Amino acid sequence: MSVLKKVMGEVEVSKDLLLLLTIGGLYALSIALSNSFVNIYLWKQSGELLDIGIYNLSIVTFQPLTFLLAGKLAKKIDRVVVLRLGVSFLAAFYIAVLVFGEHAHQFLVLFGAIQGIGAGFYWLAFNVLTFEITEPETRDFFNGFLGILNSSAGMIGPIVAGVIISTLFRFNGYNIVFGISLALFVGAVITSFFLQRRAAEGHYYLKEVLAERTTNRDWKLVLNAHFFQGLREGTFIFVVSVLVFITTGSELALGTFGLVNSAVAFLGYYFVSRLLKKKHRLKAILTGGLILYASVYLLIVHLSFVNLILYAICIAVAYPMLLIPYTSLTYDVIGKCQDVGKKRIEFIVVRELFLNMGRMTSIIGFIIAVAFFNERISVPVLLAIVGAGHTCIYFFVRHVSVLKAEQASQEITQPKAPTPILNEGDGESPV
Repeated sequence: MSVLKKVMGEVEVSKDLLLLLTIGGLYALSIALSNSFVNIYLWKQSGELLDIGIYNLSIVTFQPLTFLLAGKLAKKIDRVVVLRLGVSFLAAFYIAVLVFGEHAHQFLVLFGAIQGIGAGFYWLAFNVLTFEITEPETRDFFNGFLGILNSSAGMIGPIVAGVIISTLFRFNGYNIVFGISLALFVGAVITSFFLQRRAAEGHYYLKEVLAERTTNRDWKLVLNAHFFQGLREGTFIFVVSVLVFITTGSELALGTFGLVNSAVAFLGYYFVSRLLKKKHRLKAILTGGLILYASVYLLIVHLSFVNLILYAICIAVAYPMLLIPYTSLTYDVIGKCQDVGKKRIEFIVVRELFLNMGRMTSIIGFIIAVAFFNERISVPVLLAIVGAGHTCIYFFVRHVSVLKAEQASQEITQPKAPTPILNEGDGESPV
């Protein structure tokens, strides 16, 4: 506690805030250890890129469907119960992987469904609880400390998993890593029982929030931008880790890739969050999007481990430039929507729907590319197409009236940004 006090100064934090941080840290470490290695585990069993596409399509199909249900449940039952459901499903995923073992590739849709359901319940509940548990004077501490936990997990998890997997015979290393992830999720479930129960209330205004696109041009533009964000993420979030393994044949190399990416991203988020002025949001979004698209050609022109590491560095620099102003702008727009106070859950759900529609479109394109065409030719072409997704964000948000008003006023200082809602899909680190 003395360490926390030194970090946050005189701000008093509640027991529930510390418990939520603990759950977030356990989640981050578990995902960092295992997430990308699940794709490699399945690919090594079948050797088919099509199987990886089917698994990931199942995830991004069930995740938004679960968000719809989780949003309604969050207004009908205890939010903590929804969080517990999410963590329990994620724990069940690793139990299933361990039980089915080397036959896991025969149950791709089942595994993807469990993972998608777990992530849907978890992120909806975690986002809502973040708003309810934190106060204005503690949110900076919460987001900052959670960011440290996520970054640390991103640096430690993949390299540790890579060492364990690469030094043990056949799938023994995978079983150990997945077992550790399972233990971390079980710990998160146990921790959730100490959270104070949160009574639910209010109606579910999903149709109203969807319909607001017809009367609120800013909201429509932001949702279109999120579709194109998902268009890149859908394929890149899993194909890069597979390319690293195919190129090197080493799980340790994949762990090294994740370590480099997370370390550079940590510095990137630190400096961008402190140096970027609000009046330069649009330039940062465009610059980040262009760097992200240019980096795709490191994978297409000549695939080597050196180019993959350069790619990891490029996206780690570009994502903070794009996502920090883009996320803040998104919530500036939401903050000006009608009755946002009682509809914030619905805005989270609708945003997630459009993001995952982009992901589904991307992965369906990937499945078509590897199922019906020569994958050595079709996959690079697909990457060149969907890789432009984040660049397209600029062409939507540049018309947002909130941004135009900021530019017209030529503000010199950057006001305090709204507290961002965390999102599991931001970025494309393999972990």
